Amino acid sequence: MAGLFDRQAEAYANTRPTYPSEWYSKIAALTPNRTLAWDVGTGNGQAATGIAEHYEQVIATDVSKPQLNHAIQHPKVRYVHTPLSMSKDELASLVGGEGSVDLITVAEAVHWFDLPSFYSLVNHVLRKPGGVIVVWGYKTCTVDPDFDSVMERFRETTVPFFHPNNRYLSDFYCTLPFPFESIGVGSEGNPLMLDLPQEFSFDGLVKWLSTWSAVPVAKERGVDLLNEDVVKELERAWGASNLTRTVIHKAFMIAGKPRI
Repeated sequence: MAGLFDRQAEAYANTRPTYPSEWYSKIAALTPNRTLAWDVGTGNGQAATGIAEHYEQVIATDVSKPQLNHAIQHPKVRYVHTPLSMSKDELASLVGGEGSVDLITVAEAVHWFDLPSFYSLVNHVLRKPGGVIVVWGYKTCTVDPDFDSVMERFRETTVPFFHPNNRYLSDFYCTLPFPFESIGVGSEGNPLMLDLPQEFSFDGLVKWLSTWSAVPVAKERGVDLLNEDVVKELERAWGASNLTRTVIHKAFMIAGKPRI
């Protein structure tokens, strides 16, 4: 899945939602130590910078160099490119080795990972006791019934072009394997459901849709999912091109600790 978000890295940085500060306060309260956090699949650092408000150091990693080129700079965040060729031992060493990490976060990315390999690494590097992994994602958005129905028709056109792993997002992480002990913030098969509001102009909405991984994949196959007719239909349902509206992303979160 490496490279899916390379070409739209700038649009991704400008349009993907940031996460509420309250999320990070609640996440930080889950770990007794706040020395080191690791944000995996950081993208442009939306989560890393929020986590950094609560931890002494954040290591933020991604397989995409273009995404990291647009990363939000923060004095306590160290961004590191981690190509797929990097071994598990190298990754473990990068974050300090066995039992070194207080918090691991994965925002809108864990569904792309080789889960057995990643979870093995998580169990290795998390502090015991006290280390916590938190993963979350979000799915599409709602505005009002008219717009939502148009949005759903657009979403259906994207389905054939998404990677099969996108099914985990489609079912709100309810089928995502998560072999960790629950600590009261969701659990395997039962994620915590959250609302994630975002203010969008219509132009911002279209740019956000362009960052969906299915859009460039479809274009490579000769299909323009955001063609002129589709954009006009979305604009009609939006109300006017100059309107700014609040959209609600449906978010879902699971936290856990290693089973000892």
